[in-house]
Amino acid sequence: MSKNIVGLVRQSPPIEIGAPFDTSSLEGKTIVITGGASGFGAGFSRRWAELGATIIIGDIDSTQGRELIDELRKETGNASHQFLYCDVTIWQSQVDFFRKAVELSPNGRLDQVVANAGIEEAGTKLNEPQNLDQEEPPEPQFKTIDVNLKGVLYTTHLALFWLPKAASTSPGFKPDRHLLLIGSVASIIPFAGHIQYSIAKHGVLGLFRSLRATSFQHGVRVNRKLLLTLRRNHADHKSVLLPYFMDTPMIHPVGRAFLAGIGMGKHEDVVDAATRFAADTSVLGRAVAIGPRVKLDDNGNLLTSEALDAKDISSFEVYAHDFEEVEAFTIRYVKILNAVEAARGYIGWAGDIVKAICSPFVSRLKG
Repeated sequence: MSKNIVGLVRQSPPIEIGAPFDTSSLEGKTIVITGGASGFGAGFSRRWAELGATIIIGDIDSTQGRELIDELRKETGNASHQFLYCDVTIWQSQVDFFRKAVELSPNGRLDQVVANAGIEEAGTKLNEPQNLDQEEPPEPQFKTIDVNLKGVLYTTHLALFWLPKAASTSPGFKPDRHLLLIGSVASIIPFAGHIQYSIAKHGVLGLFRSLRATSFQHGVRVNRKLLLTLRRNHADHKSVLLPYFMDTPMIHPVGRAFLAGIGMGKHEDVVDAATRFAADTSVLGRAVAIGPRVKLDDNGNLLTSEALDAKDISSFEVYAHDFEEVEAFTIRYVKILNAVEAARGYIGWAGDIVKAICSPFVSRLKG
């Protein structure tokens, strides 16, 4: 059983994958990227710097980070590109990174934040019994979760603090505040043998799906990658990208052998998808997966290589229509809540507000 609750949420129409989009909106913006010294982060940095944005990257790799910034400054003539050391697993390190980024921003604000920092599976392998000769197992090390989920939560929390300040620091300016979350195909399917990685990336997807329902509160556009994106017109936007296995040095030789014959995605397709979310301010609440390039007909059926007139496609919307069709429990729960709210009316709402205001004083009196 499925029901439609799309009327209860804010979401833009489906994305026209492959359709051209205007990138001029990126000119003059300040974009912060964690883990921006290499991989996708470096790809985003190069593309967006070319389009006129000022890039501020935070990474633990100072050597690559500084080399990339030197390259961007030389190629664009913009001396405002910056590298700052940042360990995303340490709260104060991220706080210092964001505060310094605002100070160094040419326009005195942050326009977009990309929570890109991530690592492969590291730490304790939860699916492999260890130290069975001991009385009890050693404390597990959750390094992957610390970087790929805890670090993203820190970045998100700070982004939702600094991005809304853009309007107040620039009178008359209509901001397009954007938060881009980088997930993975592991956000929607389990990766055998990589439990921490799967947990973390599932968590990023959960973060995105939760944030997009409330993005209107602070005007932040949220998007995600497998590639998920959320936007609100001239407001804060949250997005997410969910890449498949990409043909990059990050793929271990064993992983390449496992994927032999299946094919891998292209790094540039991820950068293109992220650029659409960064530049196209009309996209709100959509989600896109980036995978290998294939040829499809209008019905989504795979075409043979002989179909030369078909266009290669690498991006597919995912979780974009989950507001249209939801499980029976969800629709019933939403209907019950709406019915209760309607029955209680403004009197009930006002009573709840009064109780909320008075609750601290009531607690003190009881204490």
